[in-house]
This record gives sequence, C-alpha cells and structure tokens, in this order.
Amino acid sequence: MPDIASPHTARLINDRMAYDLLLAHGPMSRAELQQRTGLSRATVGELVDRMVESGLISQAGQSQTRRRGPNALLYGVVADRAHVAGVEVRPDRVLVSVNDVTGRQIGGAVLPLDPRAEPDRLVHDAIAAALAGTEGIRLAGVVIGTQGVVDPVSGDVAYIQALPTWHANLLPGLRDRLGVPVLVENEVNLVGLAEHRLGAARGRDTFALLSLGEGLGMAVILDGRLHRGRSGGAGEIAYAPTGLGGGTLQDLVGGGAVRELADRHGLPAGDVAAALRQVTPGFLDELADRVAVAALGACAVLDPGFVVLAGEIGRAAGAPLAARVEERLQRGTPLPAQVAAGTVEGDPVLRGAVVIALERLHRQTFGRSSGS
Repeated sequence: MPDIASPHTARLINDRMAYDLLLAHGPMSRAELQQRTGLSRATVGELVDRMVESGLISQAGQSQTRRRGPNALLYGVVADRAHVAGVEVRPDRVLVSVNDVTGRQIGGAVLPLDPRAEPDRLVHDAIAAALAGTEGIRLAGVVIGTQGVVDPVSGDVAYIQALPTWHANLLPGLRDRLGVPVLVENEVNLVGLAEHRLGAARGRDTFALLSLGEGLGMAVILDGRLHRGRSGGAGEIAYAPTGLGGGTLQDLVGGGAVRELADRHGLPAGDVAAALRQVTPGFLDELADRVAVAALGACAVLDPGFVVLAGEIGRAAGAPLAARVEERLQRGTPLPAQVAAGTVEGDPVLRGAVVIALERLHRQTFGRSSGS
C-alpha cells in the first residue's frame, strides 16, 4: 500500500518546490508560481502567505507585464535570512567563502596554514576573518573540504598524509567553537558534487570524476548519491597499482609525472597550467594514454557511462584531453563511456562546499521529507 503524505508533509513539499523555483528563476507572481508548480490557486496563495509570515520570502516589486488593473505583486527569497560558509583546507592555506541563501558571496578569507596549530582553531580563525565586516551575521552551517579520508561514521578526519596532525580532532572542536552544524568532506567528493549540481555532470545520476592535479583522486556518484565506501576511502585511486613496473597511478599521472612529461616535450615543466596552455599534440596524446589507464579501471569496475576530468590538469587540458581519453576508452572497453572536462568555474572545492551547505540549510528549513 503506497504511503500517503500527511497534510504537514504535503505543505513542506509544496513550500520547498516553490522556494526552489524562486531561488532558480528569481521573483515571481502568485500566478507564475501556480503555472510552474501546477498547484491550485488556493494552495499557492496559502504557501505564499505562509512563507512570507515565516520570513522565507518577501514582496519584491511588481510585475511589468501589461495587464488590466493593478500589476501583480512579485515575491522573492529573502537572501540575507541565513548564511553558510564553505571552507577548503589545503596543505599551505585555508580558504573560506561566506554566502547568503541565494549563493551570493558576502565574505571571504585566505589564511596561511600552520600545521602545528590546533585544526579547529585554525579553521575557526579563518571563518572569523571571512566574517569580518559583515555585521551581525551568524552562520547556519559550515561545510569543510579537505584532503585525505573522512570517516563516514564519525564524520571526522581519519587520515591526511599532507597534514599528519589533523587526525580526528577537527569536527568536535569546530562544533564546540561554532555552535552550528558542521560537515567535513573529502575535497574531491565536493568537486564531484559541484559538477553534479552545477557543471558538466548536471542531470546525470551516475558518473565518475577524476581529479588530476598534484595528487590524483576520484569521486563516485551512483544513482544520484555520493559513494564514500565503508571507511570513507572510495576514490583513493592514487594508491592503485598500474601493473607498469610496480608503480601506482599517482606515479603515472600525478603532478610530478605530468611535469616530467612536459619537460620531455619541451614545455614549462615548473608550471603545469602554463604547459597546458602551450600544449602540443604529442604531449596530449601521451597524457591521454596515462589518464586512460585510470579511467579504464574506473569504467571496468563502476560502469559509470560518464567520466569528468577535473582538477588543475583536467580543467586546463579541457576538451582536447577529454576527447582523446574518450577515444581510448572506446578502444579499451566495450562499455560505453563519454568523457568531458569539468566546467565549474572558480574554486570547485569551495563551490561544492557552499552548494552542500545550502542544501543542508534547505533540508533543515523544510524537513527531510521535502527532498534533496
């Protein structure tokens, strides 16, 4: 027997649907909301009144469409109702972006990372710096992107090779200091989620993302959900052996290996991004051969059907590298697989952190039964 939503749950679902439309498309009249949601006039009227009273939306002017009688009132989300912070922890610095409910950045900061400092204090200070000058703002949630493995049970850092002191002491300290919901997530997973929500993999339920940079990592989205693995290590493919002289995938396609390859092709090996701006077909072909080894392994195990090349190398090499890797996948496996370069602009880790922080905020606002 199918579940029947309670009146309260139905209201939450309808409110969330209307709110998401206003977030995506900007202010609308009641009539426009009725047309886009398919709800009755009375239901739309009630949900608008309910969300205005709760401070989620407010009047945002009048429609400029010519019509008889007074122009229809427009309603839009109250952007400064709440704020979230996205944080990226790198081996040398901490980056923070503070955003309102529409995703607009209202504050940011970059602080050098002292590996000897208490992790929760360091992140707290970076967030405080990003909030400087933003009077009266209290965060509703924080999402932190970090290298290494995040324990899916505790939600805390389990292991970061580049930051050996950051073990299982970040999350409790930050929750105590900030007093708001905090999520710690692997940085490559956040890039995968950003590409799923905003970029090359938007609208796809299943795909794999290869992050090609100084390090090598993978994010896996299966049936619309991030796959973390039993211990949080799903996607740690840098350790996977290649079968080529006993090396690993990191040895084959990590930043050091790509710099050596660039040097052999007469490109500026000290700057991978610069090398890729001056790229030659021979360099791209050899790079694609290497990346295809990692992509073939992912396709053989996961059959994702779609692979995104991200990270500094994947984004800089762009469509030419993606096309070459796709060609090699077609030759190397009978499983169909498209390959595309990542398209999320700016800092994909921070973008992903903010997107997930906002999704968590909306779930808190409308309840888990309302979706996402």
